[in-house]
Formats: sequence, structure tokens, C-alpha cells
Amino acid sequence: MSHVGVATHDMEATIAFYTGILGFPVVADHVTEIGQGGRVRQVYFDIGADTYFVFMESKGVPEIPENFPTGINEALGTPAGMFHFSFNLETREELVARQNALVNQGIEVSDIIDLGHADSIFFFDPNNLQLEFCWHSRRFDASDMGKRSTADLA
Repeated sequence: MSHVGVATHDMEATIAFYTGILGFPVVADHVTEIGQGGRVRQVYFDIGADTYFVFMESKGVPEIPENFPTGINEALGTPAGMFHFSFNLETREELVARQNALVNQGIEVSDIIDLGHADSIFFFDPNNLQLEFCWHSRRFDASDMGKRSTADLA
């Protein structure tokens, strides 16, 4: 994967969160003037491993509502947390440090959740996107495969 593109209504708050809170540097900031009116600004954040998180902000573009939902779950009508973005950490100590740093900056963060193969924390960005920092404690193995009922096999 090269990048994930999502939307924001407040690029400055998004930049402040992703650079100041999460420490992801901005590597590109482009503004495109739309021929029919308005503009689209795209800001690329380097999240590591040659992958980028890209936020797009539209202003005054015909046929793009000014206040559409930026949270994926809200836009799709799915329960909160169904779709979220996960960032991998190398150690459990990094996970604890990230959790403490977020709490110290006033971000509401979940407890560390044991997912069996990984430990994770969950929180929201200013765009109502749920984010996860995750430390994989082991590789997936056969114990991670669920058993199917006969109804599932029909």
C-alpha cells in the first residue's frame, strides 16, 4: 500500500494533531484549484514503511457538501469502530509510551486491550476517525483460525 486518502473539514486541526500529537511529518501539501470553482487541498503525512496518510479538504467545490461526515463509520452507517486505521509499533513498551503520551496531551484513549495476538489502544482524531496503535505479540498461527459451523458451510 502506498497511501490511504481520507477527508477533513479543518486541515489546520488535522495537521496539528498528526504532527504535534502523533509525530507524523508532513511531506507534501498541494492545493488544486477546481475549474468549476473552489479548491481541494491534499496533505500527505509520512506514517512510516513508505506509507502515507493523505487528508483532503475541499472548499467551495460544487456538488461536494460543505459538512459531509468525515468519519468512515458514520458515512457508511456502520457501528463506531467497525472501520479504523491501525499503526504498528515494534514493542509493548512503545505502546505504553504512546498511550501515556496521548493521555498527557488530553486525548481520550482506551485501556490496553489484549486481542490474543496483539495489544492495542484506540482513540479518535479530530475528524472522528478511530485510530489504533498496535503491538503484535506473536505471529498469527492455527489457533487464530475460527471453526465454522455447518450453517456457514452450506
